Amino acid sequence: MQIEGTTAVVTGAASGLGAATATALVNAGARVIGLDLAASIEKASPVEGVTLVPADVTDETQVRAALDRAAADRPLRIAVNCAGIAPAQRTLSSRGPHDLALFRTTIEVNLIGTFNVLRLTAERIADTAPDENGQRGVIVNTASVAAYEGQIGQTAYAASKAGVVGLTLTAARDLARYGIRVVTIAPGIVDTPMLASFGPEVNASLAASVPFPHRLAQPAEYAKLALSIIDHDYLNGETIRMDGAIRMAPQ
Repeated sequence: MQIEGTTAVVTGAASGLGAATATALVNAGARVIGLDLAASIEKASPVEGVTLVPADVTDETQVRAALDRAAADRPLRIAVNCAGIAPAQRTLSSRGPHDLALFRTTIEVNLIGTFNVLRLTAERIADTAPDENGQRGVIVNTASVAAYEGQIGQTAYAASKAGVVGLTLTAARDLARYGIRVVTIAPGIVDTPMLASFGPEVNASLAASVPFPHRLAQPAEYAKLALSIIDHDYLNGETIRMDGAIRMAPQ
């Protein structure tokens, strides 16, 4: 899929993986509409070519309005779902059972929000003319290695990301008739603002647990993989781990 001259939608674009991906897409010649919460956008550093639009990925009306803007003057071909939250709480602890509202919220944002953007973006992409190979667009989702090896306290997060992995192949099959590919990236430990809040000692310990290279992944490496997926027309229906060969321990 050619990136130059197209429009891309990136969720969670105000920071971390989303910001890195939005920047990489602009550098590759795309016009980018970045979705994020208003509070996150207020803290974001502006990037030329990236238009940040306040939108909650779980809200159909807000996402549709953002897509109207995205598809205004260039074909919408690309969507990258990076928005997500990562709360931690044990299924049962001395404080009692896992908070059900927190579990619901995590599923709502990480899984339902991803699917909401996927389905609405697919509708728009399907209306564009196909290229010479019959391809109309690409949707890249973000899961996590926690989908496979969730750690203690990650019940909600792991379940939400496993759901993203689970929908990938089926969505790719559903959208094949429209020439739309669907691929998911499952990152390992990435050096994002959320991870930085844990402090340098925790980060150093996490980096040491990666077989090779012995460091945290960088958001730019996620962006590089996302662009490689977009460029590679035969990648479809797959979840790709980007994790330095790590397999997460229970704790």
